[in-house]
Amino acid sequence: MTSAVAVKPAGAGPFSVFERMVAWRYLRSRRKETVISVIASISFLGIMLGVATLIVVMAVMNGFRAELLTRILGINGHLVVQPLDTPLEDYDAVAQRINGVAGVKFAIPLIDGQVLASGAVGAGTGALVRGISGENLGKLTIVSKNIKHGSLAGFDQSEGVALGQRMANNLGLVLGDSITLVSPDGDVTPMGTTPRVKSYPIVAIFEVGMSEFDSSVIFMPFEEAQLYFNMEGRAQTIEVFVENPDNVDQLRELVEIAAARQVYITDWRQRNETFFSALQVERNVMFMILTLIVLVAALNIISGLIMLVKDKGRDIAILRTMGATRGAIMRIFLMTGAAIGVTGTIAGVILGVVLCLNVERIRQFFSWLSGTVLFNPELYFLSQLPAKMEFGETMSVILMALVLSFFATLFPAWRAAKLDPVEALRYE
Repeated sequence: MTSAVAVKPAGAGPFSVFERMVAWRYLRSRRKETVISVIASISFLGIMLGVATLIVVMAVMNGFRAELLTRILGINGHLVVQPLDTPLEDYDAVAQRINGVAGVKFAIPLIDGQVLASGAVGAGTGALVRGISGENLGKLTIVSKNIKHGSLAGFDQSEGVALGQRMANNLGLVLGDSITLVSPDGDVTPMGTTPRVKSYPIVAIFEVGMSEFDSSVIFMPFEEAQLYFNMEGRAQTIEVFVENPDNVDQLRELVEIAAARQVYITDWRQRNETFFSALQVERNVMFMILTLIVLVAALNIISGLIMLVKDKGRDIAILRTMGATRGAIMRIFLMTGAAIGVTGTIAGVILGVVLCLNVERIRQFFSWLSGTVLFNPELYFLSQLPAKMEFGETMSVILMALVLSFFATLFPAWRAAKLDPVEALRYE
């Protein structure tokens, strides 16, 4: 007795060559299917532009945050140690003990003070004077490696100051000129406290690329700042720079123990909490808003496939009568819609990467084209438009676009699979 063995025809399995061939034929444009082809093209362009826009915007937001973080933490300490009980007269000893804590790069005694700075032409502006030694200023590489004019050599003995390029331009000053500083905390006289006015030669001009610092920060030799702000023999704060700014919570207690005195410690997240929180909220909202672009493109896939199913009703009925299963019909239209989503996503990723790599040139071109300054440094703090792509974030954009495209194909494919061949061929 011989047993019959069912032989499965070649290419008849799920996502077989036959199903892929039919899906590809449905994607190609014919004269009577122009409207469907136009809708498919619009869906493709919508997904491509949506994915590219998401990648570019997220990269710019990440780059903006990273650049701000680098510049803010390049000048300001990650931890700020302030005295509580007595003035910080033992600042050298405290700084040396903190330097011995594992994870700390260096600790810098500082004196900060607000002044009115004016130049030779009479223009004036508010400024923050930071008293710091020349050795410690050299450790702030974001400043010491961006000296545009002059030098920090012999800074402690120069009795001069270093200021930002933007401040020098605003006040009409160049290297070697004198800048006049006016402090409200001056000498006490029988007539009351008089402002302290003193001129200092400019020995260095720096440009860190963040307009807030380039236009408002002046570095003064530490001992000179002690005399100017009536703080002889003491420091105001000690700023601690750590190897990993995200680990400040673990180092806070160790630094407090190393200080060996009553101190109050704040970290960079506390001092910039509002700013970075607002930046994070803006980033998340932008992601959700721009996702709607991809969603609209996915809805175009639905409309295009529904029209295609209606137009191909006779073809679907013939395929069913020839033995095609409902699953095969559903897979054909799934592949048709998914092809639009996948190719649009790939094209969007390529376009987004190209735009991210040339975002500053694009900004300059549109600034030239419009005759206006796009991304004004006075408003956005940075002198150029940054972009930083993150692998995880880019993958989330890709997955989001693919998932939306896939779900957009489910309903039209289900409608095609449910089509009754008898009803479709009744009036043919």
